[in-house]
Amino acid sequence: MMTNTQTLANDVGIQPACKALGIARAGYYRACKPWPFPKKKARSRPAPPRALPKDEKQTVLDLLHSERFVDMAPQEIYATLLDEGKYHCSIRTMYRILQENNEVRERRNQLRHPKYKKPELLATEPNRVWSWDITKLLGPRKWSYFYLYVILDIFSRYVVGWMVADRESAKLATKFIQETCDKQDIQRGQLTLHADRGSSMKSKAVAFLLADLGVTKTHSRPYTSDDNPFSESQFKTLKYRPEFPDRFGCIQDARAYSQSFFDWYNKEHRHSGIGLFTPEAVHYGRAKEMREQRKIILREAYAAHPERFVRKVPEPAPLPTAVWINPPEQEKKFGKVH
Repeated sequence: MMTNTQTLANDVGIQPACKALGIARAGYYRACKPWPFPKKKARSRPAPPRALPKDEKQTVLDLLHSERFVDMAPQEIYATLLDEGKYHCSIRTMYRILQENNEVRERRNQLRHPKYKKPELLATEPNRVWSWDITKLLGPRKWSYFYLYVILDIFSRYVVGWMVADRESAKLATKFIQETCDKQDIQRGQLTLHADRGSSMKSKAVAFLLADLGVTKTHSRPYTSDDNPFSESQFKTLKYRPEFPDRFGCIQDARAYSQSFFDWYNKEHRHSGIGLFTPEAVHYGRAKEMREQRKIILREAYAAHPERFVRKVPEPAPLPTAVWINPPEQEKKFGKVH
């Protein structure tokens, strides 16, 4: 049939031949092409000048998979290596390499809450605003719990005090707050202590103690965890650690785990909210010197491979200058929120 069509097409043209024989022109053209159809060759694109070579990408991936860093976020790995005088690539490149290997995902959906009148608190240095809260730790049996009390400095993210108890009570809370204030040498009029509206937080015993100490107290709005974001975030970090157990066998187990966790959190955890420094370094004023050291390492990396950076010498993440709980709209507008 195709031979007849081709013969007739040579005499009268393709369109009349197809019409006379009842054949679609598209089918005629398709039949004339060789089978199988040749595939178009993909055009090769040159690698961008800033892209890492394949062997360096593999080195970074092996580093991310190493036992030391496998449970750490790229920001923490980046900051840890900088503090050790090493630079492999940017944080974004680490994420890009993980994405190429299908190893990036969101851990959970975030909750949203309706807007109410909100407390507005500002800290410009450590020991100006603390946030405290209590969370439950599952005990050995169903409906059994231990209670973890934690006080966090919102400027440095340093845990200034913690306690594990077998119950939640105002009496324990007052003793805990008193000891923490003494340990940090808090003076009258210096500190604001923020909390949610739990029974211990709103108790008269705690209110009388704070009045005696000259500490201002504030509370979150009802059912609004965003008003206490630093404590909520810290508890998430605690419970999302790979070694966090489903249950604790006894209160001694809970205290031993908490001791290990808070040592790590204060002294080793590179916190994204404070320039990827440890809370202890920021709280006790050592972060500024460490940032200068990071700057030197990044300049050396730029001098060695300037083609890998976008037109300028990279700078380490800045230190916080002002930390808010619920910044006013004007501060948000002019970009003064940290």
